[in-house]
Amino acid sequence: MYLVTFHTNFDANLFSRKAKALGKAQMKPVPRQLSSSCGTCVVFQPADGDQMPGELSSLSFEKMYRMNGSEYEMVAEKE
Repeated sequence: MYLVTFHTNFDANLFSRKAKALGKAQMKPVPRQLSSSCGTCVVFQPADGDQMPGELSSLSFEKMYRMNGSEYEMVAEKE
């Protein structure tokens, strides 16, 4: 499962719409221990295993974390 943060709410909405076609996606507030420009994140569970689809990785986002229970491991960051 992944948690993705964003610079803007527009980016979060776009990512969420595309992610729902590729698995389960839900927009949520960013957890306190993580920071985000817009305060919104998307929690995403890919339908095909645990690999983030390449088409989502190409979208605009701030940071991407792999979730393991209540722990977060950053796997990607964009500027």
